[in-house]
Amino acid sequence: QVQLVESGGGLVQAGGSLRLPCAASGFTFSIYDMGWYHQAPGKQRELVASISSGGTTNYAGSVKGRFTISRDNAKNTMYLHMNSLKPEDTAVYYCGTGINWVVVRGLPRYWGQGTQVTVSS
Repeated sequence: QVQLVESGGGLVQAGGSLRLPCAASGFTFSIYDMGWYHQAPGKQRELVASISSGGTTNYAGSVKGRFTISRDNAKNTMYLHMNSLKPEDTAVYYCGTGINWVVVRGLPRYWGQGTQVTVSS
């Protein structure tokens, strides 16, 4: 069965950096689209960044220039490198996957459990 496990979250000061890995298993990672979403209290889950099976990336306007999404197909792992963190980035970050969801502008079929990122002032 599909399994996605996020890690790397924690408490960081504004201006700091974090790297979030998402370890995948139970499917052919290289042919699946991948992405990161976040959800803050009282808000909808929002797309942060995506990377298609072909390597095409997309970013939310709020993180452009600060975050970088990448994937290592040999390790079945996706990463989100977050720099210049702001208090507004505080949220639970979720890994998502599915066949072709990025290309068709849809939503991931499968989700990880989430990892908390808290950015303090």
